[in-house]
Amino acid sequence: MPPVPFVRLFAGLSAVEATALVLALSLVSAVAMEFVVLRIARRYVSTTATEYDNIVIATLRPPLVVTAALAGVYALTQVPAVRSSVLLDPATLDTVFGRPSLSVIVLVWAYAANEVVNRVVAAVNDEGGRFDFAPVFSNVWTLAVLLGSVGTLLWLWGIEITPLLGAAGVAGIAVGFAEKDTVANFFGGIALYVDDTYKLGDYIVLEDGTAGTVVQVGVRSTTLLTRDEVMVTVPNATLNAGKVTNESAPQRRRRVRVPVGVAYGTDIDAFEALAVEVALAEPIVLDSPKPRARFRAFGDSALQYELLCWVDGPTRRRRAQHELNRALYAALNDAGIEIPFPKRDVTVATVDDSEPAPSGAPASATSSPAPEDPDKAGTT
Repeated sequence: MPPVPFVRLFAGLSAVEATALVLALSLVSAVAMEFVVLRIARRYVSTTATEYDNIVIATLRPPLVVTAALAGVYALTQVPAVRSSVLLDPATLDTVFGRPSLSVIVLVWAYAANEVVNRVVAAVNDEGGRFDFAPVFSNVWTLAVLLGSVGTLLWLWGIEITPLLGAAGVAGIAVGFAEKDTVANFFGGIALYVDDTYKLGDYIVLEDGTAGTVVQVGVRSTTLLTRDEVMVTVPNATLNAGKVTNESAPQRRRRVRVPVGVAYGTDIDAFEALAVEVALAEPIVLDSPKPRARFRAFGDSALQYELLCWVDGPTRRRRAQHELNRALYAALNDAGIEIPFPKRDVTVATVDDSEPAPSGAPASATSSPAPEDPDKAGTT
């Protein structure tokens, strides 16, 4: 029932007058919400530094206006002057006008609640923060809003949900056994979100060697874009159970290791200075941390070095190795520093057939007299 002051407002009015008054109040409240309240709110949020409040105001504008308009329609079904004077009985009045108006209000608010959270999550992801919201959170929130709105609508229309909950429990058990992989992928996605394993735009390497940039995170799977521009879809359960190397965290810069060998006897001080100079001259290499050359081992035919430097992102390492190898090869040639490589001596020996066979040669290598023909042999 409406509050007492609201009832007194309609005291002594006819049904037509009460209806006109309620509709007028609904129209005035909707106009005031649109052109007064929301305009003041938009003017206020336009002065703030963040975009989140702008998203909230823009998303909540339709449900606020619809609620202000339909609240009057629902109020009509609760005014005694209207309920007692219309041709419809109170139960029919609620069914035709009261509950549908509340149902529309519930639906527009459910849509707005889902939309505002999804847009805020997308805005946070676009900022590229370290502790961002994974898109799987949007999917879970959408599912929660859907279940909540359905339950509210069933309650508004007086539908008993207890049997439905029991049936849903039995159906959930059956679906859990039948679609255990899908359920495992769903909870695997939630676990990946909670653990903050990766986010959109991260370059990850899987346990089987598959590597790529995360382009989509869903409830069931995660999609990677490889360097060959091939889309690879990986179930979330697989990612949750295996080892995932996130090469974009905690920061995007990555170290590049370029092995190089120089000949024994090389002036190692001059070589190290030359290698660092080559790395600093390469545009793709970061100036900080500073590149450096490290003597790793004495090889079979070379002094084994590694040139260590950094690039801005894991996808640039292969390109940096290519450019540094080219530059090092040219610089070492110009400086007269030898890049050794394995060498093998092959000796070919020939045998002269005219020379007598050496002693101890097998019998098959010496000549023997031809056997006597038994047909020409005489008898004694």
